[in-house]
Amino acid sequence: MVEMKFSLVDYVIFALLLLLSTGIGLFYAFSGGRQRTTQEFLLADRSMSCLPVALSLLATFQSAVAILGVPAEIYSGGTQYWFLGTSYVLGLLIPAHIFIPVFYRLRLTSAYQYLELRFGKTVKICGTVTFIFQMVIYMGVVLYAPALALNAVTGFDLWGAVMAIGLVCTIYTTLGGLKAVIWTDVFQTVVMFVGQLAVIVVGAHQAGGMAAVWQKAQEGGRISGLDLNPDPFERHTFWTLGLGGVFMMLALYGVNQAQVQRYLSSRTEKEAIMSCYMVFPCQQIVLTLGCLMGLVMFARYGEDSPLKNGYVKSADQMVLYFVMDVLKDLPGLPGLFVACLFSGALSTISSAFNSLATVTLEDLIKPYFPDMPESRATLLSKGLALGYGLVCLGMAYIASLMGSVLQAALSIFGMVGGPLLGVFCLGMFFPWANSTGALTGLLAGLVMAFWIGIGSIVSRMGASAPLPHLNTTAVPNTGNMTTVAMTTLITAITSRPTGLQRFYSLSYMWYSAHNSTTVVVVGLIVSLLTGPTKEKDVTPGTVFPVLGTLLFFLPERYREKLCCVTPLDYRPKEPGAQQRLMPHKESNGSTFPTEEGKGEDEESESPPVVNRYIHIVHETSL
Repeated sequence: MVEMKFSLVDYVIFALLLLLSTGIGLFYAFSGGRQRTTQEFLLADRSMSCLPVALSLLATFQSAVAILGVPAEIYSGGTQYWFLGTSYVLGLLIPAHIFIPVFYRLRLTSAYQYLELRFGKTVKICGTVTFIFQMVIYMGVVLYAPALALNAVTGFDLWGAVMAIGLVCTIYTTLGGLKAVIWTDVFQTVVMFVGQLAVIVVGAHQAGGMAAVWQKAQEGGRISGLDLNPDPFERHTFWTLGLGGVFMMLALYGVNQAQVQRYLSSRTEKEAIMSCYMVFPCQQIVLTLGCLMGLVMFARYGEDSPLKNGYVKSADQMVLYFVMDVLKDLPGLPGLFVACLFSGALSTISSAFNSLATVTLEDLIKPYFPDMPESRATLLSKGLALGYGLVCLGMAYIASLMGSVLQAALSIFGMVGGPLLGVFCLGMFFPWANSTGALTGLLAGLVMAFWIGIGSIVSRMGASAPLPHLNTTAVPNTGNMTTVAMTTLITAITSRPTGLQRFYSLSYMWYSAHNSTTVVVVGLIVSLLTGPTKEKDVTPGTVFPVLGTLLFFLPERYREKLCCVTPLDYRPKEPGAQQRLMPHKESNGSTFPTEEGKGEDEESESPPVVNRYIHIVHETSL
């Protein structure tokens, strides 16, 4: 067994990561507007360019769990997982051209404000509470899991690492707001790339070069072909990864508050869309680096893994063992990889703090205190970020007591992503969906998600046959928190189950698709039974007219009944003139568009509202 220990240089590099992250927060706390308004603290004053936003989008859910999990998955199961990259195309194009325009043009701060505009306050509150529940559980796991792996392999103080990461995150998020979070994400993304690349280069060199690595992986059966098996109960196939992965990407990059908040911080809608495009090659690089590290691990150990020899207790500790083994004679590089590992944790947790503070303030507090002064609202948002930081430390302690229940906590997180995606899709794509259908559909989706998730855990625990070693502990990642969480639910099994046991063995990659579809189907049925929403009652700008395009072959009278006639496109009268239509409530409860800056009593210059879910004009600048 390799002797694992940190040198002084390793500790210095790790400490520099924490100091620089804190320094970025302090810089933005005492520069610019000094975070004196909620717009600056929560949305970076809508002033960010596409490159830092893109790197922040990437870093937000490229967690430490993923850095540990993907190489372990490749080592154990082969390169089939790499085909997940095919899902990134639609998984990023759809948010770029559907979700971002809708959210950006409505001038939202919280994604769940959309649910209020479309379905009312009850649905918004349910969505917000669901998101808070999801994120609070995940924060503690993301903080505790890498600290536990580091402690097990290197003897690095467990709670010292937890406290350092938790407190540093809390400090720079509370002081510097979203702008500090985004720029620390940029710094941490660079550290992640450099750390992983250093391990791959050194490891491949020691194995005899990448050609030798590839040959050993081929001889060991780790280079997978294209598996076109359509069976949704197979853990990883091309269709499972390529199609199921699209829904998982949408749950993250389409409707998750942490990502939506970054889109909304962009200077223009065009830059928000460009940031989504720029994530695509970055995601491919991240996935490729994880796969290459897994292959280099296999080239070093073959079938004689550290886990098999008892050097580590679980598969997710193998990566750290491998890093310490490969870099043991190169002081500073182990510290660089640990900095890479904890950069993933820092970026994920700080994003969680900021997004949780935003939805709590905007969705749960401000509606009941509409006259709250800006200074007090800003102070409250900082207090909320600080409070969630302390909650994160508490959740890390609870995670330490969970033991085997830790996987259940990750699973609970993953069960929520699909239903939330479903309720947003129900609102954007189906104009006749009503609030009763949305609420019923969301509850049905959550029930279905927990039924399958908990059922799969119970059935696996009760199985008498042992599971084959295909990485039951490591958590591979798509860059999507839902994927990260649900990977712990489903593992390959030796026997073919029947009945409900078969149902519980559904691949984790189909969970978001299955649960979001449940929300849409139940929501549409209930809406039709309880009285579909009429065209005149749909809030302008909340429906994307996809049905009008897909059902072009129907006569117009039928499309009108389905609320999918071609919407109007209001444009400024003069070139370059800025105009933004803002929804506001009339005394009768209906919602109408007004130009930003006009009072509700002022007459709008817009033409009469013929179709209530109009295209709001495209702005090139704010």
